[in-house]
Formats: sequence, structure tokens, C-alpha cells
Amino acid sequence: MDNNEHLSAQQGGVAQIPSRPVGIAGYGVYIPRYRLPGTEVSRIWLGEPSPGPVKEKAVAGLDEDVVTMSIEAARNALARAAIDPEELRAVWVGSESHPYAVKPSGTIVAEAIGAPVHVQAGDFEFACKAGTEAMVAAMALVGSHMADYALAIGMDTAQAKPGDALEYTAASGGAAYIIGPAENALASIDAHYSFVTDTPDFWRREHQIYPEHGQRFTGEPAYFNHIISASRTLLDQMGLTAADFKYAVFHQPNTKFPQRVSKQLGFTPEQIKEGLLSPVIGNTYAGSGMVGLTAILDIAEPGDRILMTTYGSGAGSDAFVITALEALLERRNAAPSTQTYIARRTQIDYATYARMRGKIAMR
Repeated sequence: MDNNEHLSAQQGGVAQIPSRPVGIAGYGVYIPRYRLPGTEVSRIWLGEPSPGPVKEKAVAGLDEDVVTMSIEAARNALARAAIDPEELRAVWVGSESHPYAVKPSGTIVAEAIGAPVHVQAGDFEFACKAGTEAMVAAMALVGSHMADYALAIGMDTAQAKPGDALEYTAASGGAAYIIGPAENALASIDAHYSFVTDTPDFWRREHQIYPEHGQRFTGEPAYFNHIISASRTLLDQMGLTAADFKYAVFHQPNTKFPQRVSKQLGFTPEQIKEGLLSPVIGNTYAGSGMVGLTAILDIAEPGDRILMTTYGSGAGSDAFVITALEALLERRNAAPSTQTYIARRTQIDYATYARMRGKIAMR
């Protein structure tokens, strides 16, 4: 479909398509080098080093947080976009682990990367889809001609109670996307759709150190219902099927959930293989689907169509139809690839992890 056909398909429907075509002008990833193997978690809490739901997870260092990692990812995105940071009119950071309860991460990132003072800056929160919430807002800002470029970041240093099942997967890292006019983009964002309900599968109240979760309740009524509903609605609206896509990436809290949901939607293991990174870096929460997309953009060819559907507890999913463009081949090598960050690896033990992530509360 061209854009006119997309707009025609939207009439009377719920898919969202900007009046001005938009796309990904630049993208960047940041994954910290430290890795905690799943066998280390089970060694401490089960008494034997048995395999967990992922091989290992990325862990932020003592001098890293959502802001520092967002700055690194944003600089990579600027390098690929080949624009001056003064051209940005928004810097939005989506996360559930902002370093300040009251003080935005977005203002710090904006100043650090050289964005102008006449810029929208702030934070988004929606569990693991906070980053794509920021992407949708950036699409609207650019698509309405209120800006030419807007930066959306999904980044987390995910928390997990010691000994909880989440501790195997709750990881650190994320990605940054500069949204701009489609004619200057590396990939076009052809359409978007969000599906949201009040499903309390995961939460953390103020002053709680660690989140709570509804265990098995997080599967069928939460993750699967929302991802399938968002994906199917968007595909139906656009007149597309799984066979029309070269790649797909879904929120990946573990290895099995995205494999299962992709099969239910008609996608093959080959279509999701490149973006399925949770087995080797864990669940980067607000960065999860967005990091998977960076790995796909690192290898995609012009014309390849990509489906990305994220999920955030509470609960909702954002689905996007994305198409790789010619400029991707020229500019993607301007910053380190996702696989480069994954290969840059230093293994740590549980004691080092506990120190780095502040697991021992002294007051």
C-alpha cells in the first residue's frame, strides 16, 4: 500500500496515520556491558546453578542509570540521523526506573546532547511500553508539522525483588529513536494502533522498593490478550497478514512469550529471530521491543516490512507497521550496532550484581 491507500484503509477505522508521513530518522541503542547469568540467580536462591528463563541479563554499572544510558543511545541516534541536535523539538524519556521521583530525566538528556532550550522535554511512564508511548507522541508532533524532529527513548534499569522470578530477567538497557519526515528517514512508520485496558498484572506503589506481579495472571489476560488484540487490529486495518512482513518483534519479558504470541499471529521463527534478544540480555522493560527493532534495522534491506508490538503492564500494547528505506543502508553504520553492544560483555557474580543494583538497603 502507498500512503493514500493507507489513509483510505484508515477511514472508519482505528489505525492512526499522521497526515504528514513520518519515519525513523535515526536510531541508537545502549546495553551495559555487565552480565548476570541465570545460573547465578538459581545458585543463590535455589542452592544449585540450574538454567533460568534466559541465559543472562544486562546489568547497569555503578555509574549508570536511565539518564546516562539514554544519553548514550540518543547520541547514537543523532549520529545515524545526521542532524544537529538543535533541530530537535522534543526529548521524551519513557521508563519505569527514572532516577528522580520529582525531576524529569528528559531535561537532563536534552541538555547533555545539545538540544535547544526551546524544546519539549519530559518523561513517560507506562511500564514496559513507556518508550513506544513517547514514539507515538513524537509521531504526532512531527506528523502535525509542529516539529521536524522529535526524540523518543525507552530505557530502564528494571527492578526485581531478590529471589523473585523476575530477578532472572529484569535487565538494563534501551533504545532511542529520532522521528522525522518520511522523506529523510531510514524507515517509514506507516501506521500505529494502541489497545489498552485496566488489567492490574504488575504494579509498584509509591515507597515500595520492588514491584509486585500477578504471576500466572500476567499471561493470558495481560500479555497475550493485549499483544494479539493490538497486532490483529492493526493488520486488519491495513489489509496485511504475517506473510506481508520480513520481520516482527514483540515485547519479550522472557524467551517463550514472544515465540508463542508470534506463532498465534501467524509469524514464523525466522521472522522473529533477529529481534528476539531477551535470551541474551534479559527484559529491558521500556526498551524491550525497541531494542529488538534496532537489531532488525541493523540488517534490514530497503522495502522490508516490520511489525513491532510492545506491551506494558497495567495494561496496553502499541503496534507499528514500519518499512525500511534506502537511506538505512547509507547511515546505519554511523553508530555501533546492537550486536556490538551484546558482544561487549563482562560476566559478574551475584554479589557484584547486588552491589551494583543496590540490593542491600542500609537505611
